[in-house]
Amino acid sequence: IVQEEDSKLTLFPYGDVGISFYTGEGAIKTASVNVGVWNALLTGSSGLDGDTNKMHYELDFYSTLNLGFGGGVSLGTTYTAYTSPNGRFGTVQELAFKVAKTQSFGALKTETLGPYALIAFELDGQADGGSNEGVYLELGVGPSWTFAGGKVSFAVPVKFGFSLSDYYEGPDGDSGFGYFQAGGLFTIPFSDATSKYGAWNFHGGVDFYAFGDTTKAFNNGDSGQAVASFGIGVVY
Repeated sequence: IVQEEDSKLTLFPYGDVGISFYTGEGAIKTASVNVGVWNALLTGSSGLDGDTNKMHYELDFYSTLNLGFGGGVSLGTTYTAYTSPNGRFGTVQELAFKVAKTQSFGALKTETLGPYALIAFELDGQADGGSNEGVYLELGVGPSWTFAGGKVSFAVPVKFGFSLSDYYEGPDGDSGFGYFQAGGLFTIPFSDATSKYGAWNFHGGVDFYAFGDTTKAFNNGDSGQAVASFGIGVVY
C-alpha cells in the first residue's frame, strides 16, 4: 500500500530483543519472547516535505511469543500496534499467528526452505482506508543458499498476500488477492562473529510485486512494482 505520493529517501531503523526462557524434551522444545520497534523515517510528502514537516511517519511496536516443536515446526503469536508519530494515519492494533517449518535441502543440507503461513486479525482500526477491520492471510517460502564457507547467504523470498475478510477494501469492495512478491537478497558479513562489537553485515536486494485490484488502485493503476533496498545490520 503506497505510503506517500512523492517519495524521496526512506529509512527503516528498527531494533529487536529476543529472550529464550525454555528448552525441554517434551512436546514444546523451545520457548522465547521477542520485543521490538520498527520505524519509518520519510523525507518525502508523507514526512519531512509534508504539511507536518516531521519525518517520523511510522512507529510500530510488537511483541512475539515463539514456541518451537519437533521437526523444525514453530508457532509465533504476535501483537503489533501500528502508530504514526506525525499523525498521517490512525493507530491499528493487530494480532497475528505464524506457523513455520525449518527444512534443509540440497546435497550438503546447508540450504533451507522455510515455508510458512500467517494469519492476522485487525483488532482495532484498519490499514486499507476502508471502514471494517480485516483478516489477512499470507503464504510464503524463503529458500536460501550459503557460499564462501557459510559466510555469504542468498535468499529468494516468495509470498502471496490475501484478504480473508475486508483486508483489502477498495472502490469495488474487498479484493481477495492482495499481492504476489518475489525477490532476491544477499547478506554479506564484514566483521568476525566473535567480535565484542557484534556481527555486522551488509544486505541488499530487489523485490518484485504484482498487485490485486485494490492494491493496484492504491498504486495509481500500476499492476506491479520493483523495489530495491539495502541496509547494515548487527547481531549480538
